[in-house]
Amino acid sequence: MNVIEVSGLRYRYGSFAAVDGIDLTVREGEIFALLGTNGAGKTTTLEVVEGFRSPAGGRVRVFGLDPVTDRTRLSARTGVMLQSSGLVGELTVAETLDLWGGLRSRTDDPEALLSTVELLGRRDVAVDKLSGGEQRRLDFALAVWGRPPLLILDEPTTGLDPESRQRLWQTVRALRDSGSTILLTTHYLDEAQSLADHVAIMHQGRIQVAGPLSDVLAGAPSRITASLPFDVPALPAFLGRSTVDGQTLVVETRQVQEDLYALLRWADRYGVRLPDVAASQGSLEEVFLAVSKGA
Repeated sequence: MNVIEVSGLRYRYGSFAAVDGIDLTVREGEIFALLGTNGAGKTTTLEVVEGFRSPAGGRVRVFGLDPVTDRTRLSARTGVMLQSSGLVGELTVAETLDLWGGLRSRTDDPEALLSTVELLGRRDVAVDKLSGGEQRRLDFALAVWGRPPLLILDEPTTGLDPESRQRLWQTVRALRDSGSTILLTTHYLDEAQSLADHVAIMHQGRIQVAGPLSDVLAGAPSRITASLPFDVPALPAFLGRSTVDGQTLVVETRQVQEDLYALLRWADRYGVRLPDVAASQGSLEEVFLAVSKGA
């Protein structure tokens, strides 16, 4: 089942085309990462999907409904975490959750939720006394209240320390595994690579790369690295591009198995020890940088 369907979406700010005819589909039970360079149009795209903006062109459907005209019906099935919160500073953390729970049709356990976002010990603290990272975790708690079928997260881990980021990732995965669909944006490419089932990368208002994460990563070469001892024989011919910087060999290749075999066979033939040889898959960062440079 398709939860979000976007076809030919356009949005303009005056003469500037912020979103210039994009298509994307988010399927039920997956984590979809919408990435992009600064000003690429990803936040505007989210705002249209959320029903906060009407598209200038194209068609958007969420659970088969128009997010603008059916916004009230969709809000009962959607949790949203914006880049900036609208929290009331005078309320405590517990009061904020109580108020939010009274406004939602979904129910949840406030104590368990505060424990999940590591704010149980701060339940009686006023929101404006929380750190930026703590406020961000409270934003997340409000978004996931009642385990919504669709969760939209705009830069969810900005300002979080590494441990809190990992905890949030675990919660997002658990929501996905229980059937929720998650659409997120993030500038942390390791986050997208760790979480996402599908990825789309926007640049200058258009989607430049999209597909399952494994397919997107296949667009970047794998890398073989090894520290070489001094005075080694001539290296073998690799199918990929090889460089030696000092005593460090780097092979960027799309035939990692063949080139790794060539390296190990060469080492065995000449009795060369490679104690730290490693092969790694191409990274989402490499794909992203290629898009941003127009490659």
